[in-house]
Amino acid sequence: MKYSTEVDEETGLLRIRAEKDFGIIKKGDLGGLIGCPENLSQNGSAWVYDEARVYGFARVCGDARVLFNARVYGEAQVFGEAMVYGNAKVSGSARVCGAARIYCDARVHGEAWVYGDARVYGDAKVYGDARVSGDAQVSGTSQVHQLAQVYGDAWVYSNARVHGDVVIHGGARVYGAARVCGAARVSGDAQIHGDARVYGDAWVYGDARISGDARVSGNARVTPKSLTGFPFTVTFTDNHIEIGCLFHTYEVWKERGAGMIKADGYTTKQAKEWHKIIMLIAKQHKKDVQ
Repeated sequence: MKYSTEVDEETGLLRIRAEKDFGIIKKGDLGGLIGCPENLSQNGSAWVYDEARVYGFARVCGDARVLFNARVYGEAQVFGEAMVYGNAKVSGSARVCGAARIYCDARVHGEAWVYGDARVYGDAKVYGDARVSGDAQVSGTSQVHQLAQVYGDAWVYSNARVHGDVVIHGGARVYGAARVCGAARVSGDAQIHGDARVYGDAWVYGDARISGDARVSGNARVTPKSLTGFPFTVTFTDNHIEIGCLFHTYEVWKERGAGMIKADGYTTKQAKEWHKIIMLIAKQHKKDVQ
């Protein structure tokens, strides 16, 4: 037997005590609190530490660890080499496994799975049927839910929201107050931030940058093309142009582009010539991605 239990008078739960040496645990070490023996496997080196609590129909097994003030309850399972710590909570029918880490004040619940080397931390929430895996990170006050998948080296952070049947992968970044929903796909080294919205069946990939109040929807495909040779970088997507730090639709640049370039300190002649060249290339790029 790996551990024995004794009733904790303050909580009514069971305080665990190691009955043999295993891992870093020594015989006689006190552990955290469980609701019943079924909550913590007698096999492997799984352990509940400190004032952490595992109760309900939850189960911790394998080499998993639950530490500090973390809570695992409902029908949640934590296994493999996973760790849940800080003030994190895993509940519902959620699964945390592999070498995943859930910490700070993060919440994983519903039917969500977090696995691989994924990290969920801060005040982030992963729930519904969401999946976070690989080396992905979800942090800040961001939320990933419904059927969303975040994997690879993708990050979702700040106050971003990712939901629906969305897939975020590769080295993609979604942050700020950005929203990605519907059946959208974001991959490669693409970045969605600011108050940008990507939804519908839109795909954003490559080195694309969607920011500000931009909206990408429907069946749009955003793959960037960069143009150098100007005092600023020009990047084209399917329906937007980014010149320097200004990101607007083709229509806005067509109507007001020369004035915006001139307002950045260039002459009228320079602004008109550059604007003409940029719009000719933009027209061709738009045809190429349609």
